[in-house]
Amino acid sequence: MEINPTADQAVSQSTFEQNIAFMASKSGQDLLTRLHRGIEKEGLRVDSNNKLALTAHPEKLGSALTNPWLTTDFSESLLEFITPVHQSIDETLNYLRNIHVLSSRNMNDEKIWAASMPCLLPEDDLIPIAEYGSSNIARMKSIYRVGLGNRYGRAMQTVAGIHYNFSMPEAYWQAAFADAKKNNKTSRVDLQHYINDRYFDLIRNFRRNYWLLIYLLGAAPCFDKSFVRDRKHTMQELNDSDLYLPHATSLRMGDLGYQSVAQQSLFVCYNELETYIETLGEAIHIPYPDYERIGIIEDGEYQQLSAGLLQIENEFYSPIRPKRVTRSGETPLRALAERGIEYIEVRCLDINPFCDIGIDAQTIRFLDSFLLYCLNKESTLCDKEEFAHISENQARIVNQGRDPELNIYCGKKEIPMRECARQMLEGISKVATQLDNAHNSSDYLASVSQQQEKIEDASLTPAALYLNSMSEHNESHVQFSARLTGQYAKEFQQYSLAKDVEQPLLEEAAQSLVKKAELEREDSISFEEFLANYYRQ
Repeated sequence: MEINPTADQAVSQSTFEQNIAFMASKSGQDLLTRLHRGIEKEGLRVDSNNKLALTAHPEKLGSALTNPWLTTDFSESLLEFITPVHQSIDETLNYLRNIHVLSSRNMNDEKIWAASMPCLLPEDDLIPIAEYGSSNIARMKSIYRVGLGNRYGRAMQTVAGIHYNFSMPEAYWQAAFADAKKNNKTSRVDLQHYINDRYFDLIRNFRRNYWLLIYLLGAAPCFDKSFVRDRKHTMQELNDSDLYLPHATSLRMGDLGYQSVAQQSLFVCYNELETYIETLGEAIHIPYPDYERIGIIEDGEYQQLSAGLLQIENEFYSPIRPKRVTRSGETPLRALAERGIEYIEVRCLDINPFCDIGIDAQTIRFLDSFLLYCLNKESTLCDKEEFAHISENQARIVNQGRDPELNIYCGKKEIPMRECARQMLEGISKVATQLDNAHNSSDYLASVSQQQEKIEDASLTPAALYLNSMSEHNESHVQFSARLTGQYAKEFQQYSLAKDVEQPLLEEAAQSLVKKAELEREDSISFEEFLANYYRQ
């Protein structure tokens, strides 16, 4: 990524071009049409006054513990919509829209907030924590959230985002592994170890480059003052209601959002699966003084699951995670250790407030191109110095991303952000070309071109469009978001949802209540024993 390529970068380019050639082959083209993707999209429930809904999760939408298409995140009011894995972008988005429509119609007068930054918030202790029932796993999920509230405050946990789940088809890995063995490019003797290595190649390159996604897709440049009630901050006043930074992109990804002073001391190694599990596992078992002071149980009530730096793996706020679907009661790290990486989860995406379901096809095409670029570029191992540079790049893009004079780290050197972005987009365009060839379209290159325009003109970024729309309508953040929230709620009510689509979803929601009750009946050990068994893993 430096201006003058080194010898190592020449090798990197050669490796990249070799992988592009594989994409262009007949078998490569077929595999590019079979990418696996899924979306988890959050959205606050708000009342008719654009305040946080303080009601229980709507019963018609099933159990948040066991409904496969709708759960809750931190708060009882923070919905999380979940799609199955699809190979088709259109099928993914259609499913996401269908569950938005069905949910919207079963929420009485409440609506789904259209932005990442929250609506008007009550006092911190009035923000309701998600409830899942009386089973051991349900209690663990709720107590974990109690712990998050005690550690970071509840307001911080009300920000919403999108998680993009991505994986390559099994046939791709088989072909790539056979090629690597034939050309002595891997020392692995089994396929899953090779897959783990390649996904960590992707993850390391993603971490080096995800600042670009925050700049291009960030849509959280301001927020209502109730979000930082009684908290220290360095924001500026935008108007009587809102705080912002003049060149911000995604304040959700900054110090006031999914960041933690405690976690800034945490070094997680992404060089291979074993070191990732080891470094993240240590953070769960090492006590942290501030959290020891909170205590575990007070007056008979759990205040957190443990006093470790992390209660569980999911508390580590990473922009990307290696994932494996877990079995009942299994920890994510144990699933990874025993069966390897199944997919990756991208976690740095804001909700697009100009889209009814928060994400569109053009964005997905760019994400696919970006992720394949990260997978196929040479991916050197990461050290603590680069780990620090990655964090610094994130902070700069979050707070100053639209500043035309901004520099960032590209490798060990600081260069103008836009120059670094142009170089990266040139490589991403090569991937998009192969995706277009595979799909007999021009849509992927068009998605990259749209992003290139934002590099040259920051006023085209979602963050800038957000502020411009507020200015044009003389609105606050809440008024802007409420206007779009109301518009989408009306569209959801008018949307034609086929019976053969609606009925199976309603049946799954009803069945989830039955499954929740079964879990509560089947518990045969105390919660304390259940928790001890969980941590013993």
